[in-house]
Amino acid sequence: MKTNKALVRVMPASGTGDSIAGHMREILAKLGEDPEREGLVRTPERSEKAMRYLTSGYHENLDEIVNDALFSHECDEMVVVKDIEFFSLCEHHLLPFFGKMHVAYLPKKKVIGLSKIPRIVDMFARRLQLQERLTQQVAEAIEQVLEPRGVGVVCEARHFCMMMRGVEKQHSGTITSSMRGGFRQRKDTRDEFLSLIGRP
Repeated sequence: MKTNKALVRVMPASGTGDSIAGHMREILAKLGEDPEREGLVRTPERSEKAMRYLTSGYHENLDEIVNDALFSHECDEMVVVKDIEFFSLCEHHLLPFFGKMHVAYLPKKKVIGLSKIPRIVDMFARRLQLQERLTQQVAEAIEQVLEPRGVGVVCEARHFCMMMRGVEKQHSGTITSSMRGGFRQRKDTRDEFLSLIGRP
């Protein structure tokens, strides 16, 4: 597995110059607000801290997340981790989308520590994203790490860019999936996965 192992150190916000906080202060003024009023005076720094956390996945890599938590095991049964909560930011409007992801794989010779799968989801979710891409990236990462006989990922999410603006639909949801190997080739395997996660 070849991934970029370089980690970028997140620098503290300075609130001046070319920092995110400095630009946020300008944005607040352009919106018609007074960045110096009591309720907003520290908002640029808080905003930068929040944005850096919500996009911290750019500074993580697969090797360090997995951290040798791979174990040799002869297994021909499906492994499923379901209802993995995630929060992300839509790259089109920088508004949140959130939901849950279900990840399954068919082991070949290796299994992975179960806590690593939610961490992989978080690594990709904490970036500016499309739900379609997020679903594919998680499937590709599991496939790359484990080389399994198949991978299935289903993502269910609600998007604030649809709920707060635009069409303003409060109860609509979006489902995306990525089926690879045995999950794509075998309907019975795919149906078993969907049944286990409560999808018809």
